[in-house]
Amino acid sequence: MARKGEASAPPYGEPRKFDPKFRGPIHNRHCTDVICCVIFIVVILGYIALGIVAWVHGDPRKVIYPTDSYGQFCGQKDTFNENKTILFYFNILKCASPVVLINLQCPTTQLCVSKCPDRFATYIDVQASYRYRPDQWNYFKQYCKPGFNNPRKSVAQVLRDEDCPSMIIPSRPFLKRCFPDFSTKNGVLTVANQTTFKDGRGKTRNVTDLREAANGINNVLDARSVGMKIFEDYAISWYWILIGLFIAMIVSLLFLVLLRFTAGVLFWIFIFGVIGIIGYGTWHCYWEYDHLKGIPGSDLTVYDIGFQTDFRVYLQLRQTWLAFMIILCVVEIIIILMLIFLRNRIRIAIALLKEGSRAIGYIMSTLFYPIVTFILIAICISYWAVTAVFLATSGEPVYKVMANQTLCKYANLTCDPETFNTTNVTKLCPGAQCTFAFYGGESLYHKYIFIFQLANAFVFLWLVNFAIALGQCTLAGAFASYYWASRKPADIPLWPLFSSFGRAIRYHTGSLAFGALILAIVQLIRVVLEYLDHKLKGTQNSFTRFLLCCLKCCFWCLEKFLKFINRNAYIMIAIYGKNFCTSAKEAFFLLMRNVVRVAVLDKVTDFLLFLGKILVAGGVGVLAFFFFTQRIPVFAQEAPALNYYWVPLLTVIIGSYLVAHGFFSVYAMCVDTLFLCF
Repeated sequence: MARKGEASAPPYGEPRKFDPKFRGPIHNRHCTDVICCVIFIVVILGYIALGIVAWVHGDPRKVIYPTDSYGQFCGQKDTFNENKTILFYFNILKCASPVVLINLQCPTTQLCVSKCPDRFATYIDVQASYRYRPDQWNYFKQYCKPGFNNPRKSVAQVLRDEDCPSMIIPSRPFLKRCFPDFSTKNGVLTVANQTTFKDGRGKTRNVTDLREAANGINNVLDARSVGMKIFEDYAISWYWILIGLFIAMIVSLLFLVLLRFTAGVLFWIFIFGVIGIIGYGTWHCYWEYDHLKGIPGSDLTVYDIGFQTDFRVYLQLRQTWLAFMIILCVVEIIIILMLIFLRNRIRIAIALLKEGSRAIGYIMSTLFYPIVTFILIAICISYWAVTAVFLATSGEPVYKVMANQTLCKYANLTCDPETFNTTNVTKLCPGAQCTFAFYGGESLYHKYIFIFQLANAFVFLWLVNFAIALGQCTLAGAFASYYWASRKPADIPLWPLFSSFGRAIRYHTGSLAFGALILAIVQLIRVVLEYLDHKLKGTQNSFTRFLLCCLKCCFWCLEKFLKFINRNAYIMIAIYGKNFCTSAKEAFFLLMRNVVRVAVLDKVTDFLLFLGKILVAGGVGVLAFFFFTQRIPVFAQEAPALNYYWVPLLTVIIGSYLVAHGFFSVYAMCVDTLFLCF
């Protein structure tokens, strides 16, 4: 039996006969998709438990502080390394790239030091001058292993046991690690104004040999000063940025109000503008085609000249301009025919746009609901990030054999640093070291860290999609209340937005979670495919690349389709209060029976809203440009003195676009809801 005020559902696939006496969203509802709601709550409780377990086992200090070869933190309070905050590499030449350094996977001893070396020195020279220059040894030994103070030990034994580095070079800290102090002098790469250095093993090396081990570090170090200047610009201009975003909010509101009166005018201006531009393009192609007549070589075909990397060659052919002219003529004819045959549907779309502005005018609180969605998503992102960090930093130090010889069979095997020197590894693989690799463990918890990270990502996607679904259902219920009100605004509920939010949470949490779950599964599959594509990029064959590309394309299309279906299903849930599958089925068949209207409405709405976003971001951006460059005489004295005026300028432009997107997303939801109601 159908509830009062609701038409009975027709057999599957038949057109739904809506009750002409229907007067708005059903208020006498019942809970939908209860099983999914229970599962959703259990998953959230499990997610909280996972966060607690990760918090107990994890240690974020492993991310904050660099770690030496013994797994000890540099700069950690109440430890031997409290005043030693920087990581020093005995032989940076053994490190292949900065990525190896940052990941602590360099086959050389790593030591915590209080400061980086500021001079060139080798152990051989320091040992030779120890008797009459003890100060050099006192300086050099701070980069040796703690407790080592035997300059009489033979050089071969010291280098074999890596008691001390064979050399030190002038360095400066970056990311709490010592990197060569590169500079450029007259276009030549230098370190401390020198182009050569002794490697401590009897060879003189060029500083360019350090380039591979620290590739790109110099540019990053230079970027650090740029980062400080950017931070200063934000510090003195943040309130002006907020003023710019506030102006963007006001302009967005005004644009939505003006759409109520100018939607039709804006659309037709756009259409006739496109027709005029395409017409001019057709004439220009004909002019180029006629202008090339008689010029030697212009009558050749594209097939005759084959493929050319310089595409300007094709512009010298009459055939190219003839093809352009034909294409533009076909596009022009298609647009004109569409306007002729779809004029009535375009009028409906424009009418809905105007009605959407009127609805928002009566329910202004809907414009600020995106703030709620933003807060919920921000909470999800923060919890996911913190949990991921704690999971990644769970475990005990794991040491592995780091060998210089590529044929060493013990390379990358786990080892014990306390007993390593008593094993045969050092004899079979000269120069091998038992070096700290990462944090992990052999317990059941540590074995499933990767699974927990996947679960963390999956629940994160589920929660984010649920927050978006909750917002869409809430807004749809509020706008449906407006549409079905006989007398506006008298019959509109007192608090339509809060009433709709309460109905969505109380009755339809399971349905919203169900739709979000389907979308989260597809998104997780896409993430896994992107991960596989990244990992197999260097080894995959043509068939694998083709297969991965097809899968990525298919799941991208599936995600877009599901978002479209979910959005309209949530609207039907907000109106009729049915479960997700029934609402999705009815919304799908309703839209398919009006597929042309849907296509026209989407394109008209997308264009006007995109135009609004560009106008808001562009207008506020131009105003910000003149202000921050002190080109407005009235505010010239108020404008802050900036290192880079483009820093607050880009922030204002991007922020204005996001503000406009937030407001216009409400408008788009309003139009979609009114369309389904219509």
